[in-house]
Parts: sequence; C-alpha cells; structure tokens
Amino acid sequence: QEEKKQLTLKVEELERKLETTSAQNMEFLQVIAKREESIHQCQLRLEEKTGECSSLARQLEMAIEDAKRQVEQTRERATSRERAAQSKLLDLETQLSRNKTELSQLRRSKDDVERRYESRLQDLKDRLEQSESTNRSMQNYLHFLKSSYVNVF
Repeated sequence: QEEKKQLTLKVEELERKLETTSAQNMEFLQVIAKREESIHQCQLRLEEKTGECSSLARQLEMAIEDAKRQVEQTRERATSRERAAQSKLLDLETQLSRNKTELSQLRRSKDDVERRYESRLQDLKDRLEQSESTNRSMQNYLHFLKSSYVNVF
C-alpha cells in the first residue's frame, strides 16, 4: 500500500507537470501569434510609408514639371523668378532624398525587425520542441509507471 501510495503521488505529480507544460505551450503559442501580428503591423506601416513616398515622388515630379514650364515661360522676363523656381526644385529634391533615405532606413529597420522576430520565433519553436520532448518523455514514464503498477498488482 505504501508503494501504491508513493506511485499514486508520483503519477499525480507527473500529471501536474504535464498540465504546467501544456499551459506553457499555450503561452508560447500566444506569444508567437502576438509577434506575428507585430510583424504584420510593421509591414503595414512600411507599405503605408512606401505609398507616402510614391505620392511625394509624384508630387515632386509634378512640381519639377511646373518649375521647368515656369522657367521656360519667364526666362526672358526675370532672372529672379528662375532662381526661385530652382530653389523650389532644390528643396523638393532634398525632400525626395530625405524620403528615399527614410524609406531605406524603414526597409533596413523592417528587415532587422523581421530577423529579430524570426530569431525569437525559432527560439520559441526550439523551446516548444524541447517542451514537447519533455512531455513525451513524461508520458512514456507515466506509461511505464502505469504498466509497472498494473504488473505489481
């Protein structure tokens, strides 16, 4: 009876450990889902910024065309207007350059975030696999204990 009691306690302890491991597995799955959602949000923000940059590029192209027409129409009228148009053109090109730089930084940032999340995801997968291996080991041990228990009685 004492052995039966000890085996029963061990079985109960293993069942608690199994429940704890299952809860941890669920937590890991939730963390993975949150991280995937975060990656998705980053991609959406990147797409939004890309759209903004495209819009700014179109605006810049339109402004450049306007500036060229104005320069052609007013070249003989006044040198000052030509300088103003060139100044505006330079400002827009600077803005485009800044936007391209920002887009490049966002892409690098997105790639960096993806690499970090992939690394974290792989780590979580490895931990989940280890946890599942532990679960299987515990289940095998539990099966062994049950078999031994049956054989003893």
